[in-house]
Amino acid sequence: MSKKLIYPAVFLQDDDGITITFPDLPGCISCASTFEEAYDMAKEAMELYLEDYLKDLFASAPEPSQLQNIKTKENECIALIELDIDEYLKSFDNRAVKKTLTIPYWLNDLATKKNLNFSQILQDALKERLKTI
Repeated sequence: MSKKLIYPAVFLQDDDGITITFPDLPGCISCASTFEEAYDMAKEAMELYLEDYLKDLFASAPEPSQLQNIKTKENECIALIELDIDEYLKSFDNRAVKKTLTIPYWLNDLATKKNLNFSQILQDALKERLKTI
């Protein structure tokens, strides 16, 4: 079972949008136009804030408040924002993974003659393709 960090976020709805703050993460603020966008922005802001705690695998990260201890004002609501630590750490794992692939002989020959870096080209192509999915 993977470990998770769950922090309460306060969403303040105003005429010009939604402001997101975290009672336990001072200075961690974001904003959005819709609640769906606000949830995504809250998750991203929390992940960026918590990068500072990677070095000790979040052992020194602030303790999340208990929901009953958070007082909300008019136009405010609370949402719990979750960070799956295992998944989050994978995004920082740049270890190389060996892959075997097959390409036509003529393509290999031409690319080799031009001193192309197969690994870099494959990485670039995968990143580009993943943007469009």
